[in-house]
Amino acid sequence: MRMRIIDAFTDEPFAGNPAAVCLLPEGPWPDEGWMAKVGAEMNLSETAFLRPLGERRWAIRWFTPAVEVDLCGHATLAATHALASDGLVGPGGEVVFESNSGELRATVAEDGAITLDFPANQPKPGVAPAELAKALGSDAWIGVWQTGALGDLMLEFVDEASVRALRPDHTRLAALVDVGIPRGVIVTARADEPEASGYDFVSRWFGTGVDVGEDPVTGSAHTALLPLWVAHLNRDTLVARQVSRRGGTIRLHLEGERVLLKGTAVTMLDGSLAQSARP
Repeated sequence: MRMRIIDAFTDEPFAGNPAAVCLLPEGPWPDEGWMAKVGAEMNLSETAFLRPLGERRWAIRWFTPAVEVDLCGHATLAATHALASDGLVGPGGEVVFESNSGELRATVAEDGAITLDFPANQPKPGVAPAELAKALGSDAWIGVWQTGALGDLMLEFVDEASVRALRPDHTRLAALVDVGIPRGVIVTARADEPEASGYDFVSRWFGTGVDVGEDPVTGSAHTALLPLWVAHLNRDTLVARQVSRRGGTIRLHLEGERVLLKGTAVTMLDGSLAQSARP
């Protein structure tokens, strides 16, 4: 019952998005109630559970402190980093995850960078609920999109400064589950100075129905963000910066109906669950 906390989408400690990773033995999944309790105890935006299925194949599930979710980018990157650290996938190797969102693939480069292969979520024009402006403390958006199965509402803001300046009311945001935003709100804008900063667009992500306030770096949100910005900028390879307090950088490439997300990770804590806490 080894447990690790790994900072994802960063190359230095205390940045990016921390995820807990639990490698389980072969066999069926443990009781869901137990996994939910571990997720609540870790109290990070995601805890990933993995169980082996065969050579370089693993089943993966993700739990927030409150619910199980169907897709998580940073915890999948953290899980791949854990497997690579243990020599279970080598440089240049690939690991396949079976998940509630279908088959996900991750490759490990010689320098340790990890590329995730996720399904794209093509955004479609949407409508913002009336309550959203008060919840965000701003109505400076210029576009609204639905993200389908992802469960997020996505807002394009007029500029990067407007995204950085948001100070949302998370209690009001949580109430938006009842008006059709089941997972969260993505806010995004073109980078103010892309040549100087090195990134093309920025974003933030605020939870509504998953008991997560602001997520530091949300890989899954970029499966909808990338198609939007590819259409805007007419390039299929982009660099994104999530401008949360911790911050993180994701290198992205759109390949047909797949999004490739590239990043690095750092192990922060490595230990094991006490016998009394095991299922």
